[in-house]
Amino acid sequence: MVFDTTPRPDAYSYGVMLRCLVDAGRHADAVALHQDMRQRRPCPEAQDDFVLSLALKACVRSAEYWYGRRLHCDAVKAGGGDGFVMNSLVDMYAKAGNLECARKMFERIPDRNVVSWTSMLSGCVQNGFAADGLLLFNEMRRECVQLSEYTMASVLAACAALSSLHQGRWIHGLVIKHGLIYNSFISAALLDMYVKCGEVEDARHVFDELSYVDIVLWTTMIVGYTQNGNPLDALHLFLDKKFASIVPNSVTMATVLSASAQLRDLSLGRSIHGIAVKLGVVDYDVVVNALVDMYAKCQAVSEANRIFGRILNKDVVTWNSMIAGYAENNMGDDALMLFKQMRLQGVSPDSTSVVNALSASVCLGDLLIGKSFHSYAVKRAFLSNVYVNTALLNLYSKCADLPSARRVFDEMNDRNSVTWCAMIGGYGMQGDSAGSIDLFNEMLKDGVHPNDVAFTSILSTCSHTGMVTAGKKYFDSMAQHFNITPSMKHYACMVDVLARAGNLEQALEFIDNMPMQADFSVWGAFLHGCRLHSRLQFGEEAIKRMMVLHPERPDLYVLISNLYTSYGMWENSLAIRKWMQEKGLVKLPGCSSIGHENG
Repeated sequence: MVFDTTPRPDAYSYGVMLRCLVDAGRHADAVALHQDMRQRRPCPEAQDDFVLSLALKACVRSAEYWYGRRLHCDAVKAGGGDGFVMNSLVDMYAKAGNLECARKMFERIPDRNVVSWTSMLSGCVQNGFAADGLLLFNEMRRECVQLSEYTMASVLAACAALSSLHQGRWIHGLVIKHGLIYNSFISAALLDMYVKCGEVEDARHVFDELSYVDIVLWTTMIVGYTQNGNPLDALHLFLDKKFASIVPNSVTMATVLSASAQLRDLSLGRSIHGIAVKLGVVDYDVVVNALVDMYAKCQAVSEANRIFGRILNKDVVTWNSMIAGYAENNMGDDALMLFKQMRLQGVSPDSTSVVNALSASVCLGDLLIGKSFHSYAVKRAFLSNVYVNTALLNLYSKCADLPSARRVFDEMNDRNSVTWCAMIGGYGMQGDSAGSIDLFNEMLKDGVHPNDVAFTSILSTCSHTGMVTAGKKYFDSMAQHFNITPSMKHYACMVDVLARAGNLEQALEFIDNMPMQADFSVWGAFLHGCRLHSRLQFGEEAIKRMMVLHPERPDLYVLISNLYTSYGMWENSLAIRKWMQEKGLVKLPGCSSIGHENG
C-alpha cells in the first residue's frame, strides 16, 4: 500500500517490493511489477543484477518463460549479468525445457558454483535426460564442487528414473558421509529412489530411521508399498497409530484405495471412500479416478459407473479407469462402446486406452476388432510402448494366431518380464511345449528375471508333456535361484505334473508336505491324475479331503460322479447326482467365446 502511494518509486523501492512479492510466492505479481519498472525506470535500474535475478526467479515460478527470454536480452545489454543472473538463466531455460540454451548459458559461466551445477543437473533429470544428469554429477565431483542437499536430491531422482539401484546406494552412502541423512528433502528422494527401484525393504529402513515423518514422507512410503504389490503393508502403515496425527491428503487416499483394489476388498474400499468424504478430498480428480478403479476391480461395476457418471470434466485417466473396469469384468462390449464414446466427446485415447481396448477384444475373443486396434496403435505411434505390444501379443496368443504373436514379439525393442511370460504362455496354450521351454531358456540367457506367471506357464507345459524331471527342476529353482515363493497355483501345477505322469504316491506326499493347506485346485489336479490312471483308491482319498474343504461346491460332486462313472460304478454315480438334485446344487455350465469373423 505504501509502494502504491509512492508517486515516483526509485530503483531501491522497486527492488524491495519485488523481493517481498517473490518471498510471498506472488510470482505473477512480481513479473507484472518488473514490467512496470521497465516502463517507468528504464536502464540501468531495471537491468540491475539483483533485480534481474529476482525477476527471473519469478518468471520460473510463474512459468512466464517468454518474459524470462526478454530479461536475458536485458542482461546481455547490461554486460552479461553476474553469477546470480547467469544461474537464474540456466534454471529458467532448463525449467522451460530448452536444455540447449541452458547448456550454453552453463558453459558461459566463468566460476560455476554448486547452484550452477545443480540447476543444470536438475534440468537434465526433469527433461528426461537422467543419464546426462549422472554424467554431469560425475563431472561436478571431478571439479571438487561442494555438494548441496538439492544436488543430492536431483541425482537421486536421476537414479530413480534410470532404476539405477547400484548408483543410488552409492549416493545414499555419500549422503551419510556428508551428514545430510536427516534432511527431509533428501529423505523423500531416497525413499522415492528405493521405491522406484523396487527395493521396498530398503525404503522402509530409511523410513524407520527418520526422526520426523511428515505427510510427504508417509505418503511416499505408502505409495511405494502399493506400486510394488504390497497392498497389505500399505494399509498397515496407513492405519498405524504412530502416524495418527498426520492428516491424509488426496494422494494418500487415492493410494490406499488402489491398495484396496489390489486386494479386491470391497468392504475396505467402501470404508476408505467414507474417510475420503469425511476429509473433503473425495472430489479431487486423483481420488475420483481411484474410486472408479477400486469399485470396478471389486466387481461393483454399477457403483463404479455411478461415480463415473457424476464426473463433469472427465480426463483420459477417468475414461481409462472405467474402460479397464468393464474389460476386467468380462464386459467387453461395454468397454468398446465407452472407448467409442470417449473419442466422440473429443478426448484423445492414449496408450493405456489402447491396452484396455485390446483387453476388451480378448474378452470377446474377437480377433478382427483386435486387429483394428493394432492398426490404430500403428497410426498413433503407440508401438514403441511395451505395454501396448504386450497387449497385442496377448491378443494374438489367446485368439490362436501364434505366428502374429511371435511377429509382434520379435519386432519389440523393449521387452519386460510380462512380455516374455505372455509369449511363453502363448506357446503353452497352443500345446507347443518345445517353444515354451526354448523361449524360457532364452529369457534367462538375456538376463530377464522370470516372474511367478512365467513359472505357472512353464510348469503347465511340463505337465502336459510329461516332463516330470524338468518340472521338478523349474519348481525348485523358483525359491533357490529367483527368490520367488511358490503360490497355490504353482503347487497345483506341480501336483498336475506328477499326477498326469502316474506318480500319484509322489503327488500325495508332495501335497502332505506343502507349507499351506492344499485348496480345491491342488486336489482337483490330483483327482484328474487318478482318473487318467484308474487309481480309485487315491481318487477316493482326494474326494474325502476335498469335501472337508468345500462341501458346498457342486463341481466337486460332478467330479466324484464322473470318477465313479469311469470305473463303471453306475449306482454310486447316480446316487451322487440324485443327492445333488435334492440339495439344489447345480454346476454352472462352461462356456467359450470367439468372434465369428475369426475363421
